[in-house]
Amino acid sequence: MPDHDDAHKAGGRRHQHGHSHGPSLRAGARHLGRLKLAFAVTAVFFLVEAVTGWLTNSLALLSDAGHMLTDVVGLGMALAAIQLADRFERNTGGETSHTFGLYRLEILAAFVNALLLFAVAIWVLVEAVARLRSEPEVLDGPMLIVAVLGLAANLVAFQLLREGARESINVEGAYLEVLADTVGSVGVIIAALLMRFLGWGWADPLIAALIGLWILPRTWRLGRNAVRILLQAAPEHISLEGLRTDLGAIGGVLDVHDLHVWTLTSEMDAISAHLKTTDDSDPHSVLDQAREVLTDTYGIRHATLQVEPESHVGCEEISW
Repeated sequence: MPDHDDAHKAGGRRHQHGHSHGPSLRAGARHLGRLKLAFAVTAVFFLVEAVTGWLTNSLALLSDAGHMLTDVVGLGMALAAIQLADRFERNTGGETSHTFGLYRLEILAAFVNALLLFAVAIWVLVEAVARLRSEPEVLDGPMLIVAVLGLAANLVAFQLLREGARESINVEGAYLEVLADTVGSVGVIIAALLMRFLGWGWADPLIAALIGLWILPRTWRLGRNAVRILLQAAPEHISLEGLRTDLGAIGGVLDVHDLHVWTLTSEMDAISAHLKTTDDSDPHSVLDQAREVLTDTYGIRHATLQVEPESHVGCEEISW
């Protein structure tokens, strides 16, 4: 029952596959400087918006600050994923009890972030309803100035991440967070203008409620995806039946069983499977073709494949 590593050793130069976790992390590392700068700009203006929203009594500005917090956390997780992966690969050489590295920290952070944002969104909605009944006084002048500066900060971060988003999924996620927050900043500007020139005090809680409602579905998706990964559910974009069929179509493969697919962290899916083959088939050829199917069709670069000749007895699939 040669597994992938056994076949790799036996094949010498003939079987030269590396166990790369994919080009996206290296692509992200190439844009690490821009990612750090975007994180710094966004973090500073999150604090500015939060403090100004509190001082001006603007719920719309506070809710936009909460939305900008998602950008800060998203950028922070992107940075953490890139730097932790790079540090782990350079310093440990695999000699650690964390055999999959520290990638799950990103998922745990995403789950905690989802809980926090859900609580913030609910608070904004409750507060907005209360303010619609009795409009509090809001200092629309400082609110407008900070909202414009916040929009400018989003545009700067947007430009910093634009190039890297084409190469790295990690950077692309942060890029989309900033893009979405730009819309929230525009909403706050509209609310400030309506209050300043038309005296519509209800515009502040209304815009705040709209931003809160916009945050909720994104928060739900973030939390749901984090839970799916922590429970090691199969990635939604991968068809297990299609994967089983494609592996079974490889020359010499009679059966595919004990198939498991899961996500380690964002950008990194993994698979383990048993491939039952004819006795006269070449395990190196089977592994080469299987690797090609996994990488080219499904984007999976971390695989543990066990080849079982049909005459071998004892490798039954385990029922958990």
